[in-house]
Amino acid sequence: MISKTLRMMSARFALLVTEDDGMSTAEYAIGTIAAAAFGAVLYTVVTGDSIVSALTGIIDKALKTAV
Repeated sequence: MISKTLRMMSARFALLVTEDDGMSTAEYAIGTIAAAAFGAVLYTVVTGDSIVSALTGIIDKALKTAV
């Protein structure tokens, strides 16, 4: 009887430890802040002079290539 109860309690504890219904509010907030920061860094990099000139050079080279 005690062995069965102990096994049931152990199984229930294992379910409680591994159960994950999703992210909490704090995790959503951190994820949102990280996504916004990544977007800001990406925007800064893409709109920088070096990237714009590099992309323009690639497009010019592709358009001038003889087929």
